[in-house]
This record gives sequence, C-alpha cells and structure tokens, in this order.
Amino acid sequence: MKTAFISLALVAAVATSSACSRNRASAEIDPNAPTIVRVDNQAFNDMTIYVVPDVGSRLRLGIATGHTEAKFTIPKHLVTSITSLRFFADPIGGNRTPVSEQIQVSPGDEVILRIPPT
Repeated sequence: MKTAFISLALVAAVATSSACSRNRASAEIDPNAPTIVRVDNQAFNDMTIYVVPDVGSRLRLGIATGHTEAKFTIPKHLVTSITSLRFFADPIGGNRTPVSEQIQVSPGDEVILRIPPT
C-alpha cells in the first residue's frame, strides 16, 4: 500500500503536496482493493471533501468536521489502475476552496489529506 500525504492551505488556491511511497510493480496492484482518503481537518471550519479525476467533474466524498479526522472510500470506478486525482476541501460557510496538486493513486492506496488550522 502506498500512502500519499497532502497538505491544503486555506489561504491559497493551490496547496503543496508531498508523497511518501514505496515502489511496487503494477502486477501487485489489486483492482478490487479499496482506495481510502483519510482527512485530518485541523481547521475550525467543517469541510466538504471532493475528489476530482483527471478527466471528469468533482465527486463529493463527504464532510470532515472541524478539528477531527474523517475517512472516506474513493469509488472504485475512479481508481481502476494508476490514476491522477486532485482533492478539494470546500469550507462550509467559507468562500475559498483549497485544491491539492495532482497526485497518482492506485487501488489499495491510502491518501492522507491534512487541512492545517488557519
């Protein structure tokens, strides 16, 4: 399983991201393995979390309450092999929507999305 860490800044339109992973052969990818996004919302605002595939429109994953962690499963039809994704964190009652950089995700990966306090 590969884990990617993404940090979203609420004051910027695009946040920085870094990835920690170990290499694995494409033969090891199980297309039926669930792909998870774990949101560490350190901000006060509740956030509506969206995933955006390379081609297509955004898909709502759920709400990450302020100062809590939430876990969402990315729908299997979005991650059938190595896929490019972005994540949006839309603050409820706010007017800025931070966007992650594009990252590569495979079935069975876990993405950790950190939303820092403002």
